[in-house]
Amino acid sequence: MLSDPIPAPHAKAKDDVTIRISKVGKSYQIYDRPIDRLKQSIMPRLKRLVGKTPRNYYRDFHALEDISFEVRRGETFGIIGRNGAGKSTLLQIICGTLHPTCGEVEVNGRVAALLELGSGFNPEFTGKENVYMNASILGLNKAEIDQKYEAICTFADIGEFIEQPVKSYSSGMLVRLAFSVIAHVDADILIIDEALAVGDAFFTQKCMRFLRDFMKTGTVLFVSHDTGAVLNLCNQAVCLKNGVIAVSGNPAKVVEFYLEEFYELEQKRSGAEPTSEPKPTLDAKPMETAPKALSANLIRDMRTDWINQTNLRNDIEIYDFNPESPGFGASGAKIVSVKLLDENHHPLSWVVGGEKVSLVINCIAQESLSNAIIGFQFKDRLGQIIFGDNTYLSHQQTSTDIEGGKSASAYFDFTLPVIPPGDYSISAAIAEGSQHSHIQHHWMHEALILKAHTSRICHGLVGVPMDNIQFKINT
Repeated sequence: MLSDPIPAPHAKAKDDVTIRISKVGKSYQIYDRPIDRLKQSIMPRLKRLVGKTPRNYYRDFHALEDISFEVRRGETFGIIGRNGAGKSTLLQIICGTLHPTCGEVEVNGRVAALLELGSGFNPEFTGKENVYMNASILGLNKAEIDQKYEAICTFADIGEFIEQPVKSYSSGMLVRLAFSVIAHVDADILIIDEALAVGDAFFTQKCMRFLRDFMKTGTVLFVSHDTGAVLNLCNQAVCLKNGVIAVSGNPAKVVEFYLEEFYELEQKRSGAEPTSEPKPTLDAKPMETAPKALSANLIRDMRTDWINQTNLRNDIEIYDFNPESPGFGASGAKIVSVKLLDENHHPLSWVVGGEKVSLVINCIAQESLSNAIIGFQFKDRLGQIIFGDNTYLSHQQTSTDIEGGKSASAYFDFTLPVIPPGDYSISAAIAEGSQHSHIQHHWMHEALILKAHTSRICHGLVGVPMDNIQFKINT
């Protein structure tokens, strides 16, 4: 098991723990035949008659085993894992709707949960009736619900449907109403499951604004397959696998483990045989042995010359390629170097955001590869992907087969975005197959580390060069 202890901030007192899970397990009895359930039900009586314990007619299924972690007030804690890993079972135990087979659960504060879509709603009741029922279950009295009712309706924004039975609601309307209720019950702990994934973009943004405000003082338990959301929102995270905590701690490390497991499982499902998509019938051109010169037709930000003479210049330090960077893959190929080059193809140790660069990934095939693909991802310190690309689409008309023992290189020419100060990384990978079905032979995390020391960016993940900016006072 890969697991780091989840650190508790030393400045916080012990009573700041809002959720404490200690050695929790949940087991179910699985019966092969209905008659076995009947036989098992008479075991206690048979034991009294014969004076010994007969054999069991069931087998144990352990949905959760030895789960332990703490979540403190003001933290956002992420739980990820594939379907069947035990996430929903764990959430139900924390919410109190399911009792653990063993272990202890301590929850301090009012809990509001958005679990399975429509859970807790009576389909025959109207939206209004369900608001009053759910809010009362969560601890509000009628006077408090009356006071908050208009705010709940405004947040949900489902109009006159509030007076209609919820069985007539779409999945998006159910989520709107359910989230609106838990957002207005003054909870100390919010538990959010995958249900938010069915909401439309506008409502999802509204929910995220609420969550970010709530996270300033409250505790959030966030369960999602959206690794970007986990990286963006969470302070700590765990990845469940087959009912146990496979890895815990920093969200970036947890997400990396989850993605590695995902790729490995997908390759096993495909029998480790990549499917080749048909190549276009156009005349194929031989793969170039040298990169093209970087294009001179670059949109240039009108402020660049002035900015680059000030302390707002986006100075980015580039650390040396680390051949020992962690990674995974089927080992049919190996990444041997990753470099950033300038316009004249000289290696860079420093670069300024907004300049033309060339990213070069050099690989060697350990075995013959069919339809090789080389790509990269540019990530921020949280592991969020800022941008990335690969060679697949641009080389549909050329052969990218590599014989065993041969080397290959991929060149990506682009304008490096202007980025905020902070740490960044470039992950590189080589695979074979197609865009949608392939074998990852070597995925290298943090092949290059970059550090932006200064920047002109005030908001956003990256800055886009402006061709022109005008300010006019109209008369």
